[in-house]
Amino acid sequence: MPPKVFISYSWSSPLHQQLVQSWAEQLIADGIDVVLDIYDLKEGHDKYAFMERMVTDETVTHVMIVCDRAYSEKADSRKAGVGTESQIISREVYEKVEQSKFIPIACEFDELGNPFMPTYLKSRIWIDFSTPDAVNKNWERLVRVIYGKPLHEKPKLGKPPVYITSDAAIPTSHIQAKFNSLKQAVLQGKSGLPLYRHEFLDACIAYADELRIRERPTVSALGEKVLEDAIKLKSVRNHIIDWVLLESATAISEEFSESLISFLERMRELKSRPPELNTWNDAWFEAHSLFVYETFLYMVAALIKNQAFRSLHEIFSTHYLIPPNERYSDRAFDTFHTFYGHSDALQAVLAPQGQKLHSPAAEFISRNADREDLPFKTLLEADLLALLMAFINPHTRWFPQTLYYVSYSGGDFPLFMRATQHKHFMKLAIITGVEDAEKLKEMVKQGHERLGVGQWYKFEFQNFWDMMNMDKLDTLK
Repeated sequence: MPPKVFISYSWSSPLHQQLVQSWAEQLIADGIDVVLDIYDLKEGHDKYAFMERMVTDETVTHVMIVCDRAYSEKADSRKAGVGTESQIISREVYEKVEQSKFIPIACEFDELGNPFMPTYLKSRIWIDFSTPDAVNKNWERLVRVIYGKPLHEKPKLGKPPVYITSDAAIPTSHIQAKFNSLKQAVLQGKSGLPLYRHEFLDACIAYADELRIRERPTVSALGEKVLEDAIKLKSVRNHIIDWVLLESATAISEEFSESLISFLERMRELKSRPPELNTWNDAWFEAHSLFVYETFLYMVAALIKNQAFRSLHEIFSTHYLIPPNERYSDRAFDTFHTFYGHSDALQAVLAPQGQKLHSPAAEFISRNADREDLPFKTLLEADLLALLMAFINPHTRWFPQTLYYVSYSGGDFPLFMRATQHKHFMKLAIITGVEDAEKLKEMVKQGHERLGVGQWYKFEFQNFWDMMNMDKLDTLK
């Protein structure tokens, strides 16, 4: 059935009546049935009964209330036909739950720019029909309201986020307790520090290992499972970074650096399949691959923050023992590239509808970056440092996927900008092991060619060169 509209108005003048009639005819031309007194109120009819029936009739989908000065005055004073009609309409407006039936049309404004509107309608949203231009501008809006087809429709309700529907994460209170003991041992210089550290790190590994998939996931969309587990792992990520920040802020011992390397190797095992599995899909372990990758970037950012440059040199220059089930031939070690991670499964979960993310892993990390002490930009700097180390290390590779987001955070990175001064360049030299700026530049150029950066989609060599402040390194004393 087409929509049906009753038009309530005042016979303010013959011109106004003609104007209302022209609107009625245009509505009819747009497929809307119109009830108007000049069409439907015949001789012998009770005009008040007619008005009440039209306002309350369930077949009338909308009532257009054409408001000008005369209509408003008559309505508020309950004068003449409009007054009676307004009593009926106002009762409906105040008493009925469904109020979208009534559409105020503003035809005249006072000297303050306010529309003449009956008191009972002043709080309602109105449509401006005060001039021919306003009618032309707002006609589509009126027709859409009558047809129930607004220009701006609310999107279809989506599914709850995974972190709402997923099972509760494993409590980490036991990890927090062990960290508190470790913290006291560090701050008080207790002799049993290695034991406290060992117990804390064991708890972190055990927590993450418990989330490793050991049987085929019973989910329709693997991406949702990957996201669910990756979110659960954030708490242990934070505990680990708290540890790195704690110990790297004190006098760094060789023992801490060795513990850091050893823990990185243990953490690396988490992205590998459990040894008891004989059949598996590599995508099952993408949550842990993300966890290892993200935690590695946070570790680098934490060490930069605390100026633990020798520890940074260690983690970038060490060769790491890889898990037994990934060794083949004479390959038992890998460079820091072993901590790199990606996720194809997250593409369908994180990408806006109809779009393709350049890096689902980077998108996840950016969304997951909620630490105030290490904001997302510090992770970009960590990623850039990893790329620099890959440039100068002929046996490794790295793809700085978080730098897709560099435009959102700005491109100035303190570690590299400060290296313009000689004393700060020497800090960068500790990390790289290269004390000559010109030699470092040459190694970066060679690394660029070796890694084929010019072929990287959406990346250009000049961007990384400038981000690393290469032209200005060690130019100020």
